[in-house]
Amino acid sequence: MPHRPTVTELLQSATATLARAGIADAAVDAELLVGHVIGMGRGQVQAAAVTGRDIDESDAAELAALVERRAAREPLQHITGVAGFRTLELAVGPGVFVPRPETEQVTQIAIDALRMLPEERPVAVDLGTGSGAIALAMAVEVPHARVFAVENSVEAFLWTRQNFRAVGADNATLVFDDLGRALPELDGAASVVISNPPYVPDAATPIDPEVRFYDPVAALYGGADGLDVVRVLSVTAARLLRPGGTLVIEHGEQQGEAIRGILTADGWRASATFPDFTMRDRATTAIRA
Repeated sequence: MPHRPTVTELLQSATATLARAGIADAAVDAELLVGHVIGMGRGQVQAAAVTGRDIDESDAAELAALVERRAAREPLQHITGVAGFRTLELAVGPGVFVPRPETEQVTQIAIDALRMLPEERPVAVDLGTGSGAIALAMAVEVPHARVFAVENSVEAFLWTRQNFRAVGADNATLVFDDLGRALPELDGAASVVISNPPYVPDAATPIDPEVRFYDPVAALYGGADGLDVVRVLSVTAARLLRPGGTLVIEHGEQQGEAIRGILTADGWRASATFPDFTMRDRATTAIRA
């Protein structure tokens, strides 16, 4: 009888292959890929390894092909078709920016601001929503809020719409439009505006191949200094927010000072920059005057 590979053997082999390819969390990715093939979560895969479970040859062959794709630095989320974001599991793939863990922290700032409001139905806007991650997280975690999400990329919008349908948050509205002119009907009505805009300077080269070769160019690059879209956001958010409303912008670790300067020059109050869990500056907030 031919040998059936065990989960342990496959994990060890996949981890070694991914580590040689320079993937930092090789063991985690290996567990997720095994789980994707055999229909298990990470915890179940770990348990299957402990109990010595084996899998059939066809699953092993499928796993080997997926490991090779990941070793070539194709994003794990493109291979599995999903990205976890806070409490959500979102569909992602070519054409849409894959949400990052640091954005979960930035989103928390907006969620906290919404939760502290005395309003019965506060309005939040996510400009340049991409996969819909930020907007849907706000809608699910602050169910009394009304959340509006704006996206202008056709390729990304296909994924956004799929995620909005899957999550089914009836307090979230998706709009296809440019963030510079979107939602005039909400002028002066929003309490929170948040955005994770493209902020990589045009001449910069992202280090990670997953970003450099797979994330949409329009979601990455923001002009000579990376802040062209931030300048538009400052104007749009001032239009949308009521006095005292909060703006939250995600950005690169060296851009906080420049963004505070832009916002202050545009009349925003109390601009402040906050670090992510790696202690790199990641978000700047300001209050509408």
